[in-house]
Amino acid sequence: MTTDDRIERARSLYDRAVFAGDTHALAAAEHALNAVEADLALARGRLVHARFLDGGAEDPRELELFERAADLYRTLGDTRGEAEALFWIGAFHQVVRGDDGVAVPALERSRALAAAAGDSLTTSYALRHLGIAAHHAGRLDTARTHLEESVRLRRGLGFHAGVAANLVGLAYITAAEGDRDKALELLDEATSLARSDGAHSVIGWIDEARAQLATGGGPGG
Repeated sequence: MTTDDRIERARSLYDRAVFAGDTHALAAAEHALNAVEADLALARGRLVHARFLDGGAEDPRELELFERAADLYRTLGDTRGEAEALFWIGAFHQVVRGDDGVAVPALERSRALAAAAGDSLTTSYALRHLGIAAHHAGRLDTARTHLEESVRLRRGLGFHAGVAANLVGLAYITAAEGDRDKALELLDEATSLARSDGAHSVIGWIDEARAQLATGGGPGG
């Protein structure tokens, strides 16, 4: 059901309550509007996050929006929506605040709920960021497992830019394991996929990875 459909349903239920005396319709109207509010909070939170990635400062509204969305989806029994909101809560703590310790439980819960809901895209995002956390902690085998599973899901979805982003992470892991030639092969594939999808930001990540591998450095934060 679209946002417009939900708002129209709430309007119709209002009429039933006021003009037909069906006060039970009010609960259904609240349900419809809570779903709209959850979707809006999630969408606004993503925009705030994008501004941070574009060089902005931390905005406290971001976490508030994602937490509100998660609470509403949970109340609505919308497992898929809750999984996505929990992913963004985890991403906020990991990316904005650099706190994997707080991020990982939210990401793990997101992965479990998304898998249960059959949401491969959110599962792939949770796995990617769990892989990043494992890499930060020096657990390369776990990081590789998470990223490779995320790649598998993203290939199945045709999400080429997402595959390319994960291949960059796998290249860093492969280089850390001592196989720089294989790491460069992964970056070559990532470049091809990113170019085919117009993923210019990912191409920037690839160029940074090549420069760091050339100097023997590791991944940035």
